Amino acid sequence: MIKLQNHIPKAILSLIIVSAFLLMLGSAKQDSAVMDELAHIPAGYSYIKFFDYRLNPEHPPLIKALSALPLLFQGLKFPVDGDAWQNQTNAQWEIGKEFLYNSGNDVDKIIFYSRLAPMLLLLILIGFTYFWANELTGKWWALLPALLIAFSPNFLAHGHYVATDIGATLGILVSSYYFLRFINKPSRKNIVVAGIVFGVAELLKFSAVLLVPFFILIVSILLLEKIIKEIKSPVVENKLKKIFKFFYVDFGRLLLIFAVGGALIYLIYGLFTLNYPAEKQYSDTASILQSFDNNFLTESVLAMSQNTVLRPLSEYFLGILMVIKKSSEGSINYFLGEVSNQGSPLYFPIIFIMKETLPTLIIVFTAFLLGLWGILKTVAKGRKNIKNKFFEYFTTNFSELSMLIFVAGYWLYSMNSNLNIGFRHIMPMLPFIYILSAQAVKKLFYIAPPAIPDTLAQKFINMIRKILNLGTKSVILAGLLIWLITGAIFANPYYLSRFNEFFGGTFDGYKYATDSNFDWGQDLKRLKEFLDNPPDTLTGQAETIDKVAVDYFGGGNVKYYLGDKAEDWNSAMGSPLESGIKWLAISIHTLQNAIGKKADNFDHNPQDEYLWLENSLSPDYKAGTSIFIYRLEQ
Repeated sequence: MIKLQNHIPKAILSLIIVSAFLLMLGSAKQDSAVMDELAHIPAGYSYIKFFDYRLNPEHPPLIKALSALPLLFQGLKFPVDGDAWQNQTNAQWEIGKEFLYNSGNDVDKIIFYSRLAPMLLLLILIGFTYFWANELTGKWWALLPALLIAFSPNFLAHGHYVATDIGATLGILVSSYYFLRFINKPSRKNIVVAGIVFGVAELLKFSAVLLVPFFILIVSILLLEKIIKEIKSPVVENKLKKIFKFFYVDFGRLLLIFAVGGALIYLIYGLFTLNYPAEKQYSDTASILQSFDNNFLTESVLAMSQNTVLRPLSEYFLGILMVIKKSSEGSINYFLGEVSNQGSPLYFPIIFIMKETLPTLIIVFTAFLLGLWGILKTVAKGRKNIKNKFFEYFTTNFSELSMLIFVAGYWLYSMNSNLNIGFRHIMPMLPFIYILSAQAVKKLFYIAPPAIPDTLAQKFINMIRKILNLGTKSVILAGLLIWLITGAIFANPYYLSRFNEFFGGTFDGYKYATDSNFDWGQDLKRLKEFLDNPPDTLTGQAETIDKVAVDYFGGGNVKYYLGDKAEDWNSAMGSPLESGIKWLAISIHTLQNAIGKKADNFDHNPQDEYLWLENSLSPDYKAGTSIFIYRLEQ
């Protein structure tokens, strides 16, 4: 009986993982290619088919390569003879269009099979979150953070796209775990394992570079604790020698971890640049770096691209430079009614509150308040003890405080970024937040109401009060989780556009933010379904749609799906009515960027603002959630 009870949490976890897979499966089949997939899918295929890295260097290869593995068995045609591949620099978008839509390949089959790897990574993320939480909170409470991920519309959305965000989240989580395990048990084996998973994390997304200062900070805190203890030690001899030994041993081991990770990075980049012609890599690198400031880093990357041994590292560091540049420059972004290419420190905190589910927010903020209350009580007991309390807590709650440090650092990094294009960019810290929240909620369950004096009758009353207190908390938590699960089920298949109930729900979040928060191009196939089966009018007769003007944002291809029924359009072309077209379909990302209030420093063209479109946010119909459809002539 006891053995059976031990297996129940694992059975529930399996059910959670299967449920997440089934929820993603429908969306993966129905959604058209989102913007990043247009570049990532052909790039990944070129890596494992040709061992050539000329496409999409601004992202590491691992997610793209894993996603492309099932494509090797489909006998696909790839445009290696075209000008975009032969002569252009990083022509990822052009080659994406050719490979997916103009080469005779089965696009929907390619997209679906490419999405299997990201879906698998999300399932592994759920399982690993449970695994780590189990060590900290126990097997039953570990189900809570697993549930928060598995039924999060944000994770379900990005878990079925060929993008780097789920990979980054998994890589950072696993790398942090094995690094902290090495800290607890600094054996050679743990150094190697920590180094390998660190290298894997770096190959999943460049934001994993933040692990470097994180690891250095953790080692520095532990080193500082050792130094303070040594200084306070009554033994006077060899203090300086011991402190120096602490330093070079601790940081020497950390450098070994970085070296192992670096070796793996070099190996994978070496494999995928194997057939990248040296002269082509050099010319591509020089072309990309033309728009960068000329400094030691850019010159070093360019010089490495000419060296046979260092070519793989050149490609890796080129990607990092591209990401840094993109993050500093920002991107055109609609947020809270304004269009700008400048970031805001409030963007990610507000997007978190808008996009995170309400039951999860209640759990997270309850945990935050409990933690804050605990800190305030510690401070109130006396400032003199704060330093000692910190090191005491760090020693006894090593993993928890390390998670807090990472979350705080990642928040600061995100809030200082100019690249404000989506909730997905803060996902790497969410498993840490969910695990810490589960711990805090668990402690809350064991806080009993104040006891009354101890007579026999009063003992009975105290017992009843504890049962009622625990029962009330259990009912509340169960209600929140039922709310979370049913919310995920009802949001299917429109996970990407899902905001919480206070900010538009599934269909109206575009009023606050777009891009990968709401519209990434996922509804083009649903526009085709709409045109193939137009709705009935008030008279009971079906609409007649011979031609539609389409202004689409995303990784799909209008002509491929809609054929001669569609005409590519934009605002500067004026009203389609002037060309005899009575219908207009616009991606809401494009529309909000056009009609939203422009920031003072944002340069824009009034011709692009759809000034001629009346009632622009009141379409006659919608395809999915993100393509607005207008009947221009009543």
